This record gives sequence, C-alpha cells and structure tokens, in this order.
Amino acid sequence: MEGLFTPENFITLALLTLLQAVLGLDNLLYISIESKRAPLEKQKKVRQLGIGLAIVLRIVLLFVLLRLIELFQDPFFGIHGNGIFEGDFNLHSIIVLFGGVFIMYTAVKEILHMMTIEKHQAEAAKPKSVGMIITSIVIMNLVFSFDSILGAIALTDVFWVMATAIVIGGLLMIWLSGKVTEFLKKNRMYEVLGLFILLIVGVMLLSEGGHIAHLKLFGNEVTPMSKTTFYFVIAVLVLIDIVQSRYQKKLNQQL
Repeated sequence: MEGLFTPENFITLALLTLLQAVLGLDNLLYISIESKRAPLEKQKKVRQLGIGLAIVLRIVLLFVLLRLIELFQDPFFGIHGNGIFEGDFNLHSIIVLFGGVFIMYTAVKEILHMMTIEKHQAEAAKPKSVGMIITSIVIMNLVFSFDSILGAIALTDVFWVMATAIVIGGLLMIWLSGKVTEFLKKNRMYEVLGLFILLIVGVMLLSEGGHIAHLKLFGNEVTPMSKTTFYFVIAVLVLIDIVQSRYQKKLNQQL
C-alpha cells in the first residue's frame, strides 16, 4: 500500500490532470453546444448528468483497456489492392472515425440551420429530447477519451492515479461547461465560430482515425492533425472573427 502513494505517483497525477484538461477542450465545446438544445431549465442537469455518466464509463473503459488493449489495437479487417482506399481497421480507429463523422455532421447541420433563420428558429423552439442529448454527450465523451486514456496508460500503470485524473478532469469539465454555455448565450455571434471549430474537431478526429488505421487515399497515407496545428487554426479563426467584428462596427458607425 505504501508503494502506491509515492511522490512519483502524485507528480504523475498532476501531469495526467493537466493532460485531461488540455485534451478535453474540444470535448468541452461539443458539450456546451449540445446542451443548449435541451430546455433552458434542464441544461445544467443535462451537462452534469451527461459528464457524470461519462466519467463512470471512462473509468470502466480504462479498466477494460488495461486488460484487453490488444483487442482495440489489433486490426480485425482490412481493405487492400484497389489503389484508391486502403487500410487496416481496428476497434480504436473505427470508434474515432465514427466520432469524426458524427461531429462533422452535427456541425454542418447546425450551420445550415443558421443559414435559414426561420428554420433555425423553429428548431430552437423544439428542444431536443433530454435523453438523446445526454446519450450524445456520453458517447462523444467516450470517443474523445481514447487519447487521454492511452496517454495515461503510457505514463503510468497505477489504476488509482489514472482514475483520479479522470474524475478531476470530469469535475473541471462540469464546472467549465456551464461557463462556456453562458458565454455562448450572451455572445450569440460566437455560435458560428464555435460550430466551425467543432467542424475542425471532426476533421482532426477523422485524420487521427485514418492514421490509426494506416489509411491510404489514392496511395497517400493519411497523417494525423497535431494538437499544435489544431490550436493554431482555432487561434486564426478567433482572430479573424475579432477583426471582422470590429471592422463591421466601424462600417456601421460610418453609415
């Protein structure tokens, strides 16, 4: 028992908590946007319940991965010989690819709704089922969790350290998701920016899933989008949005 609570384990816990926070930013944006589809009085409950269930399932997934990691990493089917679309797919790659497609679909659908004001207002007037929203949050939380869990396994094999980092990361997410949701409510113009960032998150997941599957398109291997590139693209989008908003205000003042 003494060997479990060592300074090294607490240092690793701090590093894993930081990792959870950094890798959870894209997940946080999805949760904040998705929870807004619930009735106003239930949005906080939806976020708390969705993330709470996801924390429990993340710990279960961690337990399963520690014992059955080969099942997630070993390919179980492949496509070869056509020169157009080739790859070796395992369970990990399929889950990440599915997550990327689903997030891109969600972002594009919401952007198209925003382009038709009447339809967007009609959609907003019909809140989505609370159960469906919670299910979406839990499923996507698990998809996003693979990176952080595999990173945790690479840093330590002490289960309590990994589980504690997951719980702390989840509690931070519950606290921050409310603040992000409130910010988007007060600054509606940033909803479009958030949806385009979500679209890039989907692209990032597709590139990561393709890399895991060693996917080749027309003989070119798919390479993963790095987190550095991802955050750089987000910074550029935010800067463009700020400059455009200020320029629009100046134009309005001249009219």
